[in-house]
Amino acid sequence: MLKSEQKPEIVWPTALMLSITALVALISVPWYQLTIGFEWTHWLAFFLFAASNGLAITAGYHRLWAHNAYKAHPILRLLLALFGAASFQNSILVWSSQHRRHHRFVDDNDKDPYSANRGLWFSHIGWLLRKYPNGRDDFSNAKDLQRDKIVMWQHKYYYLIALMMNFLPPLIMGVLTGDYLAYFLLMGVLRLVYSHHTTFLVNSLAHAWGRRPYTNENTARDNGFVSLLTYGEGYHNYHHIFQNDYRNGVRWFQYDPTKWLIKACSWVGLSYDLRSTPKFKIRQAMVARQLELTRDKLTNQTLLNTIKQRIGAIEYANWMATIEKQIESEHQQLTELLDEWKCTHSLWMTAKREKIAEARQSMQTSLDLHNLKQKLKDLEYSVVQQYRRVSYVNGVLA
Repeated sequence: MLKSEQKPEIVWPTALMLSITALVALISVPWYQLTIGFEWTHWLAFFLFAASNGLAITAGYHRLWAHNAYKAHPILRLLLALFGAASFQNSILVWSSQHRRHHRFVDDNDKDPYSANRGLWFSHIGWLLRKYPNGRDDFSNAKDLQRDKIVMWQHKYYYLIALMMNFLPPLIMGVLTGDYLAYFLLMGVLRLVYSHHTTFLVNSLAHAWGRRPYTNENTARDNGFVSLLTYGEGYHNYHHIFQNDYRNGVRWFQYDPTKWLIKACSWVGLSYDLRSTPKFKIRQAMVARQLELTRDKLTNQTLLNTIKQRIGAIEYANWMATIEKQIESEHQQLTELLDEWKCTHSLWMTAKREKIAEARQSMQTSLDLHNLKQKLKDLEYSVVQQYRRVSYVNGVLA
């Protein structure tokens, strides 16, 4: 009989911190509410401090440092480093390095630090509790961060900064109001537990529940509920295919406060060089995904038999021939549109550079740019129309 695989050693400091804070929050917060009662100002302080921590992780640790989705002024970078440390999720260097490995080896049980294929518990919190080999520090993928003075300062003094940022805000509010225990329980303990587990949901729930409108190549999903709790991080299927985009909720109606914060900071010079994915490429991914779903349905024999019984054998043969011909045509058109867009986009970028360098006469270059930009818009419209056509076919097959 084979011996069962020995589990790695427990990381006791992390296990104790996560366990004790959770127990205190579950027991002491309800007790205080029932016996003394929190005031609205206590809860306001909790939500504001939790938001500052959460946004420092999403806008700072994640989109700024892990993915270089934009650049930030030193003042903003310092604030994000301080409030990110308050979340007690490790230093920028460690967090970002692990996250980059997650994206490179997503769902690989041996290389992804928090692979969703190892289960909800593991991807949510289990990976933190033991010294798993794929969780060891390896900064070979973070050479750029090692050249960042703020990142390395925070990494060097991480525990001191984290402790100060956790204890000072509740203490200051306690001194100002005299409600030391109330602010300690809400701003200190409950806020920390909330910060931990909402962030962990992106690694666990957003890889297990939700839609996959852009890609089926990994377990990441778009989950609106997780986005509500994580300041826009729940649009995870989009993020895993376009990871360098400063936006996660790319649609105008999607809840992404992190995107709004980064954009607002750009208006006052605190952020710049915001990277975003061209609309055509987003729609192209959506069309490709719809075509993939259609092909899957056309291999579903149970579904096809149901349709055959409903419309008759002769009509079914004609219908299948029409559908297959249309899908082949749509696939060919998508390939041609993508090739044309790449060519046009390349010409447009060249014309922009020429305008900036004043290598041509300004009037001629402006005319070229206008024509190329209009052509890009026409291609975007074409792929939107194609998405609607393929979606309609999917609806018919539903």
